[in-house]
Order: sequence, then C-alpha cells, then structure tokens
Amino acid sequence: MPRVKRGFKARRRRNKILKMAKGFRGGRGKLFRSATEAVDRALKYAFRDRRVKKRDFRSLWIVRINAAARQNGLNYARLIHGLKMAGIELDRKVLAEMAVSDPAGFTTIAEQAKAKLQ
Repeated sequence: MPRVKRGFKARRRRNKILKMAKGFRGGRGKLFRSATEAVDRALKYAFRDRRVKKRDFRSLWIVRINAAARQNGLNYARLIHGLKMAGIELDRKVLAEMAVSDPAGFTTIAEQAKAKLQ
C-alpha cells in the first residue's frame, strides 16, 4: 500500500501560514515550523493588544488632559469633577484632542469647571 502524502490540502495549509508570516525576519518567514510558531504568537498578541490598545489610549488621553489642566490651575481629578458638576459631557478623547489642538477652547472649558468647584 503506498504512503499517504496528503497532496494539495497540506500544501494549501502550509502556504496559508507562510503567507501570514510574510515579512517576518529570517527563517520565521520562510520555514514552515518556525513560521507556525511565529504566526501563532503574533495572532495571540494581536488578539490581546486589540484590548490593550483601548487602555493605552485612555491613559495617554488622561496624561494629556492632566498636563493641560495643570496649566489652567487644576489637576485632572478636579477638572473631571468640575466638568461633571457643570454638566459638560465631553469624553477624554475629545478633551485630549482639544488640549493639543485648541488650547484656548480647553481653557474655556477648564474655567467653567473651575467655577463649579467654588
């Protein structure tokens, strides 16, 4: 009985992995076994980091808002509290963008928050 070589199905499976490993350095992009390990790890990191990206951006926004708030005589916590009391419902993404691209507008909002804290 002749041995089973698996034919095109196996080649299709291997080529799929090697295509995903395109651009990887060295044997990780050329050799099937190394490519399999590299692709598995890459997919695992990609899955995890789709969630981590959200955390990273939120912390970046908070750092930017805090820096801008301190230039206006507040800290981050007091600014957010003042905005809540003033009924200003801007999210952190928008506040951070304003802090970078429209400092005058951010100052106006910070003044409103500061007024509600007194």
